[in-house]
Amino acid sequence: MPRWIDRLIGREMKTSTALAVLTAHSSSALTRDMPSLMRAGYEQNAIAHRCVRLIAESAASRRFIASDPVLQALIDAPGADRSGVELWEAFYGYLLLAGNAYAELQVLDEAPREILLLRPDRMRIRPPIKGRSAQYEFATSGGRRLVSRDPVSGRCRVFHMRLFHPGDDVYGFSPLGAAAAALDLHGAGADWARSLLANAARPSGALIVSGEDGRLSEEQFERLRRQMTDLHAGPGNAGRPLLLEGGLEWKPMALSPAEMDFTTARREAAREIALALGVPPLILGLPGDNTYANYKEANRAFEVQTVEPLVRKTAAALQVWLRPWFGEALSIDVEPRPVDREGAV
Repeated sequence: MPRWIDRLIGREMKTSTALAVLTAHSSSALTRDMPSLMRAGYEQNAIAHRCVRLIAESAASRRFIASDPVLQALIDAPGADRSGVELWEAFYGYLLLAGNAYAELQVLDEAPREILLLRPDRMRIRPPIKGRSAQYEFATSGGRRLVSRDPVSGRCRVFHMRLFHPGDDVYGFSPLGAAAAALDLHGAGADWARSLLANAARPSGALIVSGEDGRLSEEQFERLRRQMTDLHAGPGNAGRPLLLEGGLEWKPMALSPAEMDFTTARREAAREIALALGVPPLILGLPGDNTYANYKEANRAFEVQTVEPLVRKTAAALQVWLRPWFGEALSIDVEPRPVDREGAV
C-alpha cells in the first residue's frame, strides 16, 4: 500500500472485535471515584438514570408510618419548602448512586425540627479515637463541620445508611460500581454511533492512486487532505460528490461483522446495568428479556425484590436512629402496597 494512503486513512483498515473497537473509541474510561461515578451513572447514561429514578420514585411513594405523631409530621413534612416524598426520593437516589446516604436532624430546644439531606460526596467519616465514637465531617465551600454522637444519650444528628460492602467497615458499595464496566461499554457505544452518524452514517474509504508510481507529492497530499477535511467531512457535507483527478479512485470500505456487532454489545451492557440496579429489563423496554410472561409480572417482581426490601430496610434503620430522640417505644413501619383489581399486591 502506498505510504500516503496509510497516512490518509489513519490505519482504519485494521479489524478488531466489537469490544476492542468500543473501548478504543471511547473518549475516556470511567473514573471510579464517587463524584465521577455518580455523574457517569446518572447524568450521562439514560439506562442508569431511568433505573435510579424508577427505584427512588417507587420507594418514596411508600409512606413511613411512625407511632409518634410528632415524628410522623416531621417525616411527612421534613422542611418548610420540601415534602417528605421529595426528600426520601433524593435519599434513595443518593443511596443507589453512592452506596451511602446521609440525613441530618436540625434541632431546636432539644427537639428535632427539620430533616436535611447531606451529599455523600461531601461526607467523610472519621474513625473513633480513644473511646470516642466516630465523627461525621461535612465539607462545604464555607469550611468543614463535625458531628458526633452524644456519649450519654446516644443521640446523633446524622443518619447514615449504607449498602453492603464486603471490603469496607464504614462506607457502603454503590451498585454502579459493579456495573462500571457496562457503563463504560454503553457510553462508548453511543460515542461510536454518534461518530458514525457525523460521517454521513457510512464507513470510511480510501483514495487509490492509479498513476505510474502510485505516489503523490507532498504538495498534492496536503491539498487533497485539506479538500477532504473542508469539503467532505462532517454531517453538513453528507452526500456531497467527490471530484477526483490525476488518476485517483475512491474505494469505500465496509465495516466487518465484528465491528457492526457493537449494537449487540451495547444492548447487553444496558441489560447488565439494569440487572445491577435491580430493575427488570422488560420495564425499561429493553429487547431480549423472556423471563417474565408479561409486563405486569415484571412490575410485581420489581416491587417485591427491589422496592420492598429497600423501604423496609430504611424504616428499620430510621427506627434505630430516632429512638434516642423519641423513646424506645418508637416504631416505624411502611405503608402497605396498593392492592390491584385482582386482589394481588
